[in-house]
Amino acid sequence: MTIEQAQQQVDQWIKTVGVRYFNELTNMAMLTEEVGELARIIARRYGEQSEKESDKDKDLGDEMADVFWVLICLANQTSVNLTEAFQRNLEKKNLRDKDRHRQNPKLY
Repeated sequence: MTIEQAQQQVDQWIKTVGVRYFNELTNMAMLTEEVGELARIIARRYGEQSEKESDKDKDLGDEMADVFWVLICLANQTSVNLTEAFQRNLEKKNLRDKDRHRQNPKLY
């Protein structure tokens, strides 16, 4: 599935099953909430915090997909083509950062 197809599928789902998009501020709050859930699992599973019993069965990929879903909702309702935006972002990183990380002694 391409990013464009994902945007189309989310839009179709919202319009048929979800009734309508939540407003942008609600979706921004939901995105923050989903990122927080993802951060909690990563901090406890890979970081120094102990993992709660209730988090041990959480699917990391599912939590990432929740973040992606809400991000797609925000992109759709603000008319952002994520494929084009991501391509521009890669070009920017390739120009701006092409030597930066190789010259960082902290990475070696």
